[in-house]
Amino acid sequence: MEIPEGHAGLVLPRSGLARDHGIALVNAPGLIDSGYRGELRVLLLNTDPAETFRVEPGDRVAQLVITPIATPDPVEAPALSESLRGEGGFGSSGR
Repeated sequence: MEIPEGHAGLVLPRSGLARDHGIALVNAPGLIDSGYRGELRVLLLNTDPAETFRVEPGDRVAQLVITPIATPDPVEAPALSESLRGEGGFGSSGR
């Protein structure tokens, strides 16, 4: 696998596997940068406690989207502008 410079690969789940078998991707979307060389592996999670899911050679268990990315040079800011969210992280929206 070789992704072109200036692009990234996003490994995404297949909705039919989730709907029909309860199969999810653990780290979705998975990000593959253009510097990676090698085989792609996908971490699957079976959310159906009653059924075993077997993967056979040739099964389509994920999909790869290649997309252009921006790689701007970081600029140190003397201060950050205010926002409604501020430093609030996970769960900070109250919902």
